[in-house]
Amino acid sequence: MRALWLEDQQLSFREDLPFPSPGPGEALVKVRLAGICATDLEMVRGYYPFRGVPGHEFVGEIAAPAPDGWQVGQRVVGEINAACGICRECRSGRPRHCEQRTVLGIKGRNGAFAEYLSLPVENLHRVSEEVPDEMAVFTEPLAAALEVLEQVAVLPGDRALVVGAGRLGQLIASVLALTGCDLHVLARSLRQIELLQQRGISVWNPEQVPERSLDLAVEASGSPVGFEIARRSLRPRGTLVLKSTYAGDLTANFSAVVVDEITLVGSRCGPFPPALDLLKKGLVDPRPMIDGRYPLEEGSQAFELSARRGILKVLLTMH
Repeated sequence: MRALWLEDQQLSFREDLPFPSPGPGEALVKVRLAGICATDLEMVRGYYPFRGVPGHEFVGEIAAPAPDGWQVGQRVVGEINAACGICRECRSGRPRHCEQRTVLGIKGRNGAFAEYLSLPVENLHRVSEEVPDEMAVFTEPLAAALEVLEQVAVLPGDRALVVGAGRLGQLIASVLALTGCDLHVLARSLRQIELLQQRGISVWNPEQVPERSLDLAVEASGSPVGFEIARRSLRPRGTLVLKSTYAGDLTANFSAVVVDEITLVGSRCGPFPPALDLLKKGLVDPRPMIDGRYPLEEGSQAFELSARRGILKVLLTMH
């Protein structure tokens, strides 16, 4: 099988990898299209000690008869956390936090930058005919954006700020805009600003962000400076949602968090069905974010482009 292989922070193209062997309750998926995200770039830089095939944003099709009535050729996307089903977190209804989970292309399970992958059938979601591959490949990050609304009640008229307008920040802004809230986004590049303005979303620069007045701030920049801007923008008892992981330790004024009784919400993966529904209805169309498309064998060049400042989504084609 052809795939990209990550080992010792080195990414290489290989043609000699064995095909996945799906375990009980799993399906073999033929990958059609996969997206490079910030986590993939950070893993190449050593964010997590992973050895194997990276990649977790994908759309594919069932490649062999699978349990629970899945038919060969059905287009699917897949949730990335494969849970054990028996640990405390699974029994409590929190399978994304399973103590024994493997994570597609991140932890203990080869990922989507390959011709084939395997996932439990319970992780798979069918893609409707109305949704092209170039939209479906965004399901996983769009679900992560929707997790904000799963965790926080956002009402029309609430004053909200998204700090960071990169790959995930763009999707978070698109989702929040649907709530009718008074939304503003802190963006830095002309491309980011243009995409937001095309959707009628207000863009601020750092000097325009008010202090101690907003109801909600979503930090999606991955920058300690971004965290501080988001924190300072919130009124007392406002909510700060953290969508970033940070390299090293984060230093912040937590005394101000205590005094203003700020609610901190960590936010990670999210629900696939509402993400697919938004794509099907055309309420969110992420295709303008696509900056490049490369065949799998040119994966190194695709990663180089994806790492450039201002580049949003780069896709890999498998066949």
